[in-house]
Amino acid sequence: METIFRTYSAGDDVAGNPDDADDAELVRAVAAGDRAALAALYRRHSQVLLAQLMLEVGEQTLSEELLQDTMLAVWRGAASFRGDAKVRTWLIAIARRQARDRLRRHRLRSVDDTLLTESPAAEPGPEQHALGRAEAAAVASAIHALSRPHRELIGLVFGAGLTMAEAAQVLEIPLGTVKSRLSAARAALTQALTEKGYVR
Repeated sequence: METIFRTYSAGDDVAGNPDDADDAELVRAVAAGDRAALAALYRRHSQVLLAQLMLEVGEQTLSEELLQDTMLAVWRGAASFRGDAKVRTWLIAIARRQARDRLRRHRLRSVDDTLLTESPAAEPGPEQHALGRAEAAAVASAIHALSRPHRELIGLVFGAGLTMAEAAQVLEIPLGTVKSRLSAARAALTQALTEKGYVR
């Protein structure tokens, strides 16, 4: 199984948003034991999954291991896909569980969600202007300096292109919490970019 994934580099990932119906068909084929369908899913989604795992755990090697674990879990659990969500949302949820389980085993502490909901929310606007002016490296650095839940949500919404409702489904939290957490994350990102001189 491992050789299927190693055949393709992250650069082989299909750009953009793959067709949901095609993805669902691939998952059904994986459930029937089709390895080529699993490889196709990997090509379509590995970049997004790896980026999300990087935001989750912050380490390339561990993220790559977790991506392999995720695809193995997909192979074993494809029959459980009910079609209630997009395939990409389902895959990200699996990757997130793999990361959470690994972090739990290593007894790494996570940020208390209550601290995030108590953060002051900022009105959207300046951060969009700031992101347009800031260099990509500075933005990446600022994102990585955020707390793990903030990084994760920004990755889901802006990186993976999920809607807030889909992000709520992946994170298993209420939509209202996603909205307030995203607002706090954007405010924290704007503040970090302001401190770096990208927002005046």
